[in-house]
Amino acid sequence: MTDRLPGFSTLAVHAGAQPDPTTGARVTPIYQTASYVFENVEHAASLFGLQAFGNIYTRITNPTNAVLEERIAALEGGTAALAVASGHAAQVLVLHAMMTPGDEVVASRKLYGGTINQFSHSFKNFGWNVVWADPDDIESFEKAVSPKTKAIFIESIANPGGVITDIAAVAQVAKRAGVPLVVDNTLATPYLCKPFEHGADIVVHSLTKFLGGHGNSLGGVIVDGGTFDWSRDKRYPMLCEPRPEYNGMVLHETFGNFAFAIACRVLGLRDLGPALSPFNAFMILTGIETLPLRMQRHCDNTQAVAEWLDARDEVAWVSYPGLPGDRYHNLAQKYVPKGAGAVFTFGLKGGYEAGVKLVSNVKLFSHLANIGDTRSLIIHPASTTHKQLTDAQKVAAGAGPDVVRLSIGIEDKNDIIADLEQAFAG
Repeated sequence: MTDRLPGFSTLAVHAGAQPDPTTGARVTPIYQTASYVFENVEHAASLFGLQAFGNIYTRITNPTNAVLEERIAALEGGTAALAVASGHAAQVLVLHAMMTPGDEVVASRKLYGGTINQFSHSFKNFGWNVVWADPDDIESFEKAVSPKTKAIFIESIANPGGVITDIAAVAQVAKRAGVPLVVDNTLATPYLCKPFEHGADIVVHSLTKFLGGHGNSLGGVIVDGGTFDWSRDKRYPMLCEPRPEYNGMVLHETFGNFAFAIACRVLGLRDLGPALSPFNAFMILTGIETLPLRMQRHCDNTQAVAEWLDARDEVAWVSYPGLPGDRYHNLAQKYVPKGAGAVFTFGLKGGYEAGVKLVSNVKLFSHLANIGDTRSLIIHPASTTHKQLTDAQKVAAGAGPDVVRLSIGIEDKNDIIADLEQAFAG
């Protein structure tokens, strides 16, 4: 390699990885171990005191996971990353590093149903509160901010409705409020969108989805953009005040532009424990190698399917920003010009019953609660992923009774369309 910055596809294959120094293995090995032998007492002390980087225990660090973290940080353009057990675990650790009891996070109303549930209910046990804002009304974010606000949280492409969020506009709100903007980039992946280029400070992913890409491994990741001043105004004590666990070390002062990733690792992951299995890290690394190829095929197939559905008599509406008439088409041109993603919703004129019939009749599509697989997937959110929400919350989240969600795979597009056609006819 030369000093030039490698392209995205090259980073997807090579970032973070070198041949194994002991065996020469070209593929990153699975370091399936719980712990690691120290060189000597001084070495052990330096690791435990954060004076040196290295491996102590796989709950905190692991060599396989480290390659995954470096690769995703490179793809997103961040300073450091932390891989964890799931996307939900990533969200817990992000807010754990920022929030104290009574604090608030301002969040977009249009989020994955599980995230809405996590923010609305589970986080209350920590004393963390959520204030909802409308991604179609940027002023609503401004109005939601209060002295208790510690972060703003959005999705780049919202699940399930395919809503494109104006990241740069929300980032300006966050900057005026003096709080970090956290962007869930799961549906877009860094192949389609890099939130840091639009003002985000932290990026999270469910690695289970498009980054892993094959529906075989759970994982999540936190990426530190290195852009936020954690010491300003002394609002983030876990980063800007002396930590008693590390002899009074101030993490932001010591680690600078990757202090947030360090805090999530040595304060959150260390104590809360949602560690990523090295085997899952290996599987997700393998998936990332083909990310650019898969995502382009996903997007091309999805565009064709959305256009086909838009012309069907059975379909009342299609919400896909790749369609010229879609309300988010202009934002898609700005934020995801290579394609508007592979997950979208449409409404059936027959309502709830028609949705149930459609998902019962498909053959190529798999009816299950996941997205981002090589296979085409279908679900009726109102009766599954968003079932725990009220009717009003379902509609607000884009998961009303008539809604069907598709995650389009990488099969031949004509076969995908043919399966939907026979399902309509059945």
